Amino acid sequence: MNKKMCGNDGRRLNVSGVLRYLGVSRSGYNSWKNRVPSIREQRKNNVKNKICDIYDESHQNYGAPKITAILNKSGETISEKTVGNYMREMGLKAQWIKPYTITTVAPDFSETYKNILKKQFNPDTPDAVWCSDITYIWTFDGFVYLTSIMDLYSRKIIAWELSRTLEAKWIIKAVEKAKKNRQVTRPLIMHSDRGCQYTSVDYIDATEGMTRSYSKKGYPWDNACIESFHSLLKREWISRFKIKDYKHAYKLVFEYIETFYNTVRIHSHCNYESPNKHEKNYWKELRKLEIEAA
Repeated sequence: MNKKMCGNDGRRLNVSGVLRYLGVSRSGYNSWKNRVPSIREQRKNNVKNKICDIYDESHQNYGAPKITAILNKSGETISEKTVGNYMREMGLKAQWIKPYTITTVAPDFSETYKNILKKQFNPDTPDAVWCSDITYIWTFDGFVYLTSIMDLYSRKIIAWELSRTLEAKWIIKAVEKAKKNRQVTRPLIMHSDRGCQYTSVDYIDATEGMTRSYSKKGYPWDNACIESFHSLLKREWISRFKIKDYKHAYKLVFEYIETFYNTVRIHSHCNYESPNKHEKNYWKELRKLEIEAA
């Protein structure tokens, strides 16, 4: 009996006619149709499904290195090259990182503002080094400005403020929020660029007891980690939306930082863990060492 099948336009096609047109025998077609996938093919399809799940959970941001790390941690033995090949077969691509573009010029290049950090971006403990920067976010209602403060140990954003102006008071609010959130009890390094907000009297008062460090003149790479975070925020999230106003921008920034970046997004610096988990593991290991030493 001749079976029918539907084409893309909804018309019913005769299987025998299609097979004759393609030069395929009925027995060959039946053999292909009833063929059981090999163990290798089954594993490949299973891995591809896992890759798709991880890719979607990352909001379509992760590339082969991060996906490979997650698969390996789950017990799947697979190389980064193989993951990359599977992603290409499925048309999956990581978000591309644009090179740095200097958008602001520091007004004060005095030798008073020293670079204490000197690109030492990997402290041994949390709350040893914080860094801060401001970035612009465009909306249909005008620019809004995001001030972020990052703990360099875990790359966690420990405080942020979204404002309609570039006044120094918004940075002060972020600093006070960071001190409250982290309950800082000892001096630490606070690194920033030389923008007027970070050299203001109010900022100096707010960071009293901390060691203030400043990037070199017109050199954003001295503050690369926080610059990179702002680039990630825009590339992985903000750039996908037509932002109406401050309220809409605030909602998007909150969603990215509080429900993805700090809590879910893995980072190679953090041994492919999220910032929150990386810090949690640090304190867990520290308590373990203290108990053993007691």
